[in-house]
Parts: sequence; structure tokens; C-alpha cells
Amino acid sequence: MACASSLGSHGKQFTLFNHVGMCMHMPNIFKLCFVMKELDLKWESKFLDFNKNEQKQSPHIDYNPNGRIPTLIDHNNNDFPIWESNAILLYLINTYDAENKFGFLGKTAEEKAQVMQWLFFQASGQGPYYGQAHWFLYLHPEEVPSAITRYQDEILRVLSVLEKHLQNREWMVGDSITLADFALLPYNLFYAPRLLPEGVTVEDRYPAVAAWQKRLCARRSVAETVQEREVEVRKFANTIPIFRGERGRMDPVYPQVPEVAESTEVTVEA
Repeated sequence: MACASSLGSHGKQFTLFNHVGMCMHMPNIFKLCFVMKELDLKWESKFLDFNKNEQKQSPHIDYNPNGRIPTLIDHNNNDFPIWESNAILLYLINTYDAENKFGFLGKTAEEKAQVMQWLFFQASGQGPYYGQAHWFLYLHPEEVPSAITRYQDEILRVLSVLEKHLQNREWMVGDSITLADFALLPYNLFYAPRLLPEGVTVEDRYPAVAAWQKRLCARRSVAETVQEREVEVRKFANTIPIFRGERGRMDPVYPQVPEVAESTEVTVEA
């Protein structure tokens, strides 16, 4: 447990550590925003400047020895720190929807196992492969075509897995939204358009995935988060560095979402 700090002085329930100016590059943050909005939880974002290595310094490193984001501090629970985005999702549900009234963990033992299955798939497959593709396309100091091809091929494979699974399904598990949907969406929505091989789009090649994304974007928690992200990206647009790679593919990608999302919130009985 980290020592006491003034992080909770803002009066919000949580502090969420984020990356200053690079909100377009951090999909794991947004899955947390989706779920915290669903649970009506209030937080303040604390932005860290990675160029100054702030993620490896106090106060962040005191809470997260891995020195990466996201990290969430729960001020309702003695400033309890939790890191690794999917672990944070599970903590939020187990702590703030202990009876699983929203059904985000799945409704049966089998569905709960499947939700965990997809959370592991997201953390071990989708996230790392998309992240490596981003590195070799935009950040690596020299172009390595074989690495770019490898990781773009892996993105195509991951999307093929999702496409096959979503045939004749609305959601990843069961008949309603779960943590599996919230966890898998951000990398597809914010990363894939910038990482896929030229000429390949999710809409053209993976129609079931595209339809699933559209359904999720019609949910108020997702639509609001996307719109808030756009504001942050535009705020930092002039400070986001352009690395090796084509400028057009580095421009912010703004998913098309309704101005006001359809009311698809879950009704929870008191």
C-alpha cells in the first residue's frame, strides 16, 4: 500500500493516472472509462508526461511498481491502488457491483468463465500485438518491414477470431454486454484504423466486428467517452510528436458515433 497522499483532495472517488497528450495512443484507459461511467463512479485523471519519465517517479511509482498506466487509486478504500487494466475492471465490478446486477461478469458460471477467457485473450493477444504494430510502424528508430508485417498479420488474425465468434451474435458473451465487450473495443476502435495494412478496413473485411463496434458506440457510456477523448486529442494535437511513418496515418482517428447516443443503459433494480 502506498503512503498517504493528497491525491484524493479533489473530492472524487478515484484518481486515474493517464498519459499527457497521448490519449489517442492509450486504449486501456478507455475500457475503464466505459465501465466507471456505467457504474456512475467519479474520477479525476492525473496526466503523466512520459517524456519526463513521470510514470517512473513519485507519486505514480509508489502506487505502481511497474511504472506503466493505467493505475487507479480508490479513495473510498483507503487509497487502495490497482493496476493492469483488466484487473482494474474486475476490481471495480467486484467492489461496486458485488451482486453483479449489471451482469457485466456474465450471468452463469459458464458465461463468467467465458468473460474471463476473453479478458485473458485481450491482455495476452490483442493488446500486445496491436501495441507492437504501433511501435514498429511509428516509434522504432528504423523501419523493419518484417516486424511490421508480422504484427499487422497478427492484428488480422485477432480480428478474424472476433469476426468468426461474432457471426450471428450481438455481444461477445451471452445476450448482453459484459466486460469482454468493453475490454476488446478500444484497441479496435482507436488503434486498428491506424495499424491495418493499406487498403484494409474493419468495415470491409470484418463486417460482424464492425456491426458489434457500432452497437457498442451507440451506448451512452461509450459515446460520451469517445467524445471526451476527441476533446483531449484536439487539445494536445500540436504537441503529439510525429514519428517515422506516414503523417496521414498519424492523424487522430475519430470514430463516428451519434451526437447523443441511444438510451441503452441497463436498468438496475434497487
